[in-house]
Amino acid sequence: MRYVFTCFIFFLFTFAPSAQTTTLLQSGPMVGYSEMQEVLLWVQTKKAAKVQIRYWVASKPADTLHTTAVITTAETAFTAHLLADRVEPGNRYDYLLLIDGKPVKLDYPTTFQTQTLWQWRTDPPAFKMAIGSCAYVNETQYDRPGKPYGADYQIFQSIHKMRPDAMLWLGDNTYLREVDWNTRTGILKRYTHSRSIPEMQALLASTHNYAIWDDHDFGPDNSDRSFAQKHHTLEAFKLFWANPSYGLDNSKGITSFFQFADVDFFLLDNRYNRAPDNRKTGDRTMLGKEQLEWLIDGLAASRAPFKMVAIGGQVLNTAAVHENYINYYPEEREYLLKRIEEEKIKGVVFLTGDRHHTEMDQYTNGAGNLVTDITISPLTAGHAFNVTEDNKYHVEGTLVLKRNFGVLEFSGPRTSRMLTVKIYDSNGAELWVQTIKPN
Repeated sequence: MRYVFTCFIFFLFTFAPSAQTTTLLQSGPMVGYSEMQEVLLWVQTKKAAKVQIRYWVASKPADTLHTTAVITTAETAFTAHLLADRVEPGNRYDYLLLIDGKPVKLDYPTTFQTQTLWQWRTDPPAFKMAIGSCAYVNETQYDRPGKPYGADYQIFQSIHKMRPDAMLWLGDNTYLREVDWNTRTGILKRYTHSRSIPEMQALLASTHNYAIWDDHDFGPDNSDRSFAQKHHTLEAFKLFWANPSYGLDNSKGITSFFQFADVDFFLLDNRYNRAPDNRKTGDRTMLGKEQLEWLIDGLAASRAPFKMVAIGGQVLNTAAVHENYINYYPEEREYLLKRIEEEKIKGVVFLTGDRHHTEMDQYTNGAGNLVTDITISPLTAGHAFNVTEDNKYHVEGTLVLKRNFGVLEFSGPRTSRMLTVKIYDSNGAELWVQTIKPN
């Protein structure tokens, strides 16, 4: 009897979650990118602590593995990136966050998956990816007076209930305020505040998250390459997201790329190299030549049925309003669309945000290929109440003037893949459905 009691006490103090470790958790854990042989996870603590992930194949809980432990520090806003690099393709893993060696008890699933090695073996797997932009989280003492701009945080719980394989955040994922954007301290505090709301945590913990930025998480409203603190917001983006890469060989920024099953995702940076919207002389660029040519090269080389291009603002909208591509950078937009046409690139879908309404735009180019722009906005920020603009590519019945999110469902055999786009309100009620084929 004494032996059993001793074992119980040993288990209690060694493996049982403690209140102290739970209170050290600021936000996360968050699941980042997924590949066949590694997955990146993220966490933030409230003060310096040793963090580590214990993980195992869901069907084999006795065979546990561990990431390398990391000590969080104030210099990096107490964030940590933890690499699970002892994984195998096509598995579902459960995991446990350890803080200072003690498990942290969470009341929602903590799980991730590795991508399937389907090539030369089977048809690519079906998968679901959630998308959305413009996530404003209120903080009364720093918000503008009047009605709160952010609301309906339950939208993150609604997304989680859909159990998407991944989520792609399409910019304005946090909103820097006047009090924030001129100092590194303010920027890191804002990123921390936005990431920490309770409604978001379950989604972060079991969905693979990827992100781009737009003006509000890059700097002030409509900000561009002139923003003096962009090196700090770039640092914050790298600290708080877990993308596979950031920037191209010869330039800074957040440009990246990943594949999920047989679909290619190009993550663009529409801010770091952007000329001021109202500048009258000099180069008129939003993406910059290096990034633009990298994108065209990648689209031309891609063998994916769908080439998903994530960028903060609308690309196809023909109304020269707000920060639509055509409004300030019509020559660069025309160049990009012309190259897509001349290279006979099929299955191009732009994923965009920014506009505080949702819609789908489509046209068939001179090569006979369909090009699509899916705008999803906002998640929790204020929404537009009326949109009347001369957009000749707008698809009737797709305008949404409330907080919402999208789910992209990729399915079908390799030679005839299909994309189904479903839009939901903040409570998870379906608003519209559209189906897209590669050509």
